[in-house]
Amino acid sequence: MSISHTLKEYLDREHVHYEVLPHPAAFRAVVIAQTLHTPVNEIAKVVVVKAHHRFVMTVLPASWNVDLHRLRDVFTTHHVRLATEDEIKALFPDCEVGAMPPFGNLYGLDVYVDQSLTEDEEITFQAGTHSEAIRMRYWDFAALVFPVVAEFHRLPSEVW
Repeated sequence: MSISHTLKEYLDREHVHYEVLPHPAAFRAVVIAQTLHTPVNEIAKVVVVKAHHRFVMTVLPASWNVDLHRLRDVFTTHHVRLATEDEIKALFPDCEVGAMPPFGNLYGLDVYVDQSLTEDEEITFQAGTHSEAIRMRYWDFAALVFPVVAEFHRLPSEVW
């Protein structure tokens, strides 16, 4: 499978510079970072959650975890959970599960970006497949997605 057709069409139509980074099939950000010679905290990951009755895409550094308690405050609801694999398959039909690009707007989802990603000049993320990533300027990404910026990460060692 190659880069998400939906994503490629959008980026090309918007004339945004991006770099496709092919890599051996990888299912963990640490492996992707190693093969791309990029620090793992510079790889963005997507976590889809269901907040009350709607699905929402969250994007954060791959070395960190989503803090569902913080998201409850962000969404002002107690009903926040991770999306199931079947729900993700239905939401992103042209992507491999776990390799969704952070362009929820192309799939009808609001996008929330962890504040820490806004400090980076570039963003690198999976492109709908486990064997290709995309690197582009963060501000180009933000201009295309219009994400809500919030703080909802927790370090892997933090306890709930």
